[in-house]
Amino acid sequence: MQALFIGQTYIDVVFITDHMPTGDEKHVATDYAVSFGGNAVTAAFCCAKLGIVPDLIATAANDWLGRMFQDMCAKYAISLHGRKVNQSSLSFIMPKDGKRAIVRCRDDEHIHPFPMLNLGGCRALHVDGHQPDAAIHYAKVCREAGILTSLDGGGLRTNTHELLEYIDVAIVAERLCEQMDLTPEKMLDYLKGRGCKIGGITMGEKGLLWYNETGTVETMPAMPIPRERVIDTNGAGDVFHGAYIYSYLAHPGKSWREHFDFARAASTFKIQRLGNEAGLPTLVDIAKVRHEFEARV
Repeated sequence: MQALFIGQTYIDVVFITDHMPTGDEKHVATDYAVSFGGNAVTAAFCCAKLGIVPDLIATAANDWLGRMFQDMCAKYAISLHGRKVNQSSLSFIMPKDGKRAIVRCRDDEHIHPFPMLNLGGCRALHVDGHQPDAAIHYAKVCREAGILTSLDGGGLRTNTHELLEYIDVAIVAERLCEQMDLTPEKMLDYLKGRGCKIGGITMGEKGLLWYNETGTVETMPAMPIPRERVIDTNGAGDVFHGAYIYSYLAHPGKSWREHFDFARAASTFKIQRLGNEAGLPTLVDIAKVRHEFEARV
């Protein structure tokens, strides 16, 4: 095991339409994609696609969607440690004008305790706050063992405040700032106060606001991609997380600015593709994005 990711499994159904029917009405979408979903789950697939295959603790149901997800993991050689639930979770996502509307059907009533794994050789843990008991347990164990701990703070969860005490790298979304009624600058102060060595806020087209190991606040602008090329922003943050974990594992001597710069190119690739799987970049894809856009950043 080189890395461990912990999260909630979704099957994402993403569709493009210029009209959402209501009442007794039908409408035909212009395109769609079906893929794996979930914050840490998508990040794990991104890391695997880039070349370092992690282990994954994620919810698993004994239904046809659950079996489809197992096939997806097998395709990427991801070792899935399933935590049983009764029913698979679904997300219906409609991207439009650089934003996305989402309807979720979620089963997070875990039937069994989380699996206890041997972390020998593990160098990074990435969690998104789902499976709170598992996230806290492994964050504590990894912190004690000197294994990097990373959090995708996409939203406020029951364990967010406690979990942050054991997190080295906390990259959160603007949504968390809104939920906690904090400005981005105050959020950085909050993350510092919880002991996070690296903290940041992803802000879409406004880029990344973050602080480094010395506490110095920096900004990293988004790549200047033309709006007409933005197809699906859903999953872009998840790809960002998976890419910086990969970069950390592959190039531990690089700075966090370099890891985040690499991840920025990965998420820029993602937003130009429909669905999470189509949006997973290879190293060649990231090199092409950086060649096209970095000179203009």
